[in-house]
Amino acid sequence: MQDTGLRVLFEGNNLWRIFQGLGVTIGLSLVAVVLSLFLGIIFGLIMTAKSRLIRFLSRCYLEIVRIMPQLVLLFIVYFGFARSFDINISGELSAIIVFTFWGTAEMGDLVRGAITALPKHQIESAQALGLGPLQIYRFIIIPQIIRQLLPQSINLVTRMIKTTSLVVFIGVVEVIKVGQQIIDSNRLTIPTASFWIYGFIFILYFAVCFPISKYASFLEKHWSKI
Repeated sequence: MQDTGLRVLFEGNNLWRIFQGLGVTIGLSLVAVVLSLFLGIIFGLIMTAKSRLIRFLSRCYLEIVRIMPQLVLLFIVYFGFARSFDINISGELSAIIVFTFWGTAEMGDLVRGAITALPKHQIESAQALGLGPLQIYRFIIIPQIIRQLLPQSINLVTRMIKTTSLVVFIGVVEVIKVGQQIIDSNRLTIPTASFWIYGFIFILYFAVCFPISKYASFLEKHWSKI
């Protein structure tokens, strides 16, 4: 009977190594997400400033992030900084910097959109009642934009988890890199190892991202009825 190659998953500690790699992927994503949410809210508030210069600079930052591929940013931070500024920076830290840089811009634009979508008369009425800027944000703006932001920010989380697969190109041993190592070590004995390894990694990504995506859809539909 022909060997299907499925056994490569269960040889030695291959399965455990893949799960460890997945842990690295999720860990990098979570750190970048937390930082992006915090910094993104601040950036979104900055983008709504009345100063034209601030809005222009904010728009430039956002457009640079959207135009520049994340892989190029990873190479600039990991290779460029190390050679240009003689900085010894790890692949993990490079990934966190790049994905936070990207996530902050995306989250900031979501915050900006949610704030500008609010009816202006609500803010004008609050000002007429004598509420200060901080009170307006606390009692008027923030409670209303949270419902709109939460589903969208959860979707941003899934995008970050998937995009972290790019860190394999700067040597970070995450789930894709582990899969490549297992495939290389079994290339001669199990020629079909790549199908089973990458297929299993696909299932892992699906198992992590699909529930998050469905939860975001549930929140969006639930709050649209309220």
